[in-house]
Amino acid sequence: MRVLVLFAHPAQRKSSINLAMADVARRVDGLTFVDLYEEYPRFQINIDREQERLLDHDVIVFQFPIYWYSTPSLLKEWQDLVLEYGFAYGPQGKLADKFALVCVTTGGRETDYSTTGGNNYPLRQFLLPLQQTATLCGMKFLPPFVLHAANHIGTLEAQRHIASYGALLSAITANQLDLDEALARDSIFPADLHITAEH
Repeated sequence: MRVLVLFAHPAQRKSSINLAMADVARRVDGLTFVDLYEEYPRFQINIDREQERLLDHDVIVFQFPIYWYSTPSLLKEWQDLVLEYGFAYGPQGKLADKFALVCVTTGGRETDYSTTGGNNYPLRQFLLPLQQTATLCGMKFLPPFVLHAANHIGTLEAQRHIASYGALLSAITANQLDLDEALARDSIFPADLHITAEH
């Protein structure tokens, strides 16, 4: 599987977990890694190049921290400009049957993302715009890969998550993960899918 990771983080000096995840992704053989804020610091997105990248890959991974219940602004700009009618969707849409995978971190705990938590809704509801965008484009929206309370890189949970991210990307790239089976899940946890960090 040809995998493209689009990494979007506007405040990288403050996020060691996302940077560690990005570093792991960069080292996966056969994977294309793009740091959108590094490539487009002035938001001048090369639409043709980005569309070619989409055409050249089977799985599109969006890695970002949740910002005000949404994506960072450059990733939204990327969506607005790159996912054009006639390219991404419509009668001539070219993205049908590709997979979309969202890999996100949150500052809040998992319990904060519930009907009884401080954010009032489960995280999946905040991801619905991305899911519907993928659906409109004919893409298959995989369950998200999530780390909640991603504030301290030294925690065991954070270290496991970072290692699992690399294992997940390696497994997808090597076609060792049944993505169609994963579609039925609420979220992706590599341990549940018989993927280990050693792969």
